Amino acid sequence: MQLKPLARSLAVALSIVVIAGCSSTGGTQDGDSYGSQDGSGTGTSTSGAGTGGQYGSTSGSGAGAGQQADSRIPEVRTIHFDFDRDTIKSEYESVVMAHARYLRANPNSRVVLHGHTDERGTREYNMALGERRANAVQRFLNIQGVSPSQMSVVSYGEERPVASGQSESAYAQNRRVVFNY
Repeated sequence: MQLKPLARSLAVALSIVVIAGCSSTGGTQDGDSYGSQDGSGTGTSTSGAGTGGQYGSTSGSGAGAGQQADSRIPEVRTIHFDFDRDTIKSEYESVVMAHARYLRANPNSRVVLHGHTDERGTREYNMALGERRANAVQRFLNIQGVSPSQMSVVSYGEERPVASGQSESAYAQNRRVVFNY
């Protein structure tokens, strides 16, 4: 009969430990992110995932494009990527940080990260690349303390271009992730 109160106490203690463990934000207090991520590449250099310093320098992440009050959705909702890459450019870190601040301050808000590519490559490859790009943004937001339940990822690959044509300018505009609230 003494076993039942002991089991109940143990279950309560275990629940508290699990909840405390889940409250970790995954980054450091000054906003630095971890340098290495799980790579999705196959040994070739077509994917930037898994390289050290994937997110670049975060020293200027408190200022720049996309900085808004925490109560408003940031104005800049699109970030662009280099050809055949899924790494967030350092020039867009402040934009993603602004979205992270907004999502942390508004835990009931949800965002869908839409990954896009240009038309080069097969349809299947571009769907996977669009997903890797959106997942890179999701990882960055998660490291900054955004709850995974606030984010979802959709890849459109090359299916929804914003610019038509076969110029480098059009391709660059189509390589993007869009924050959709």
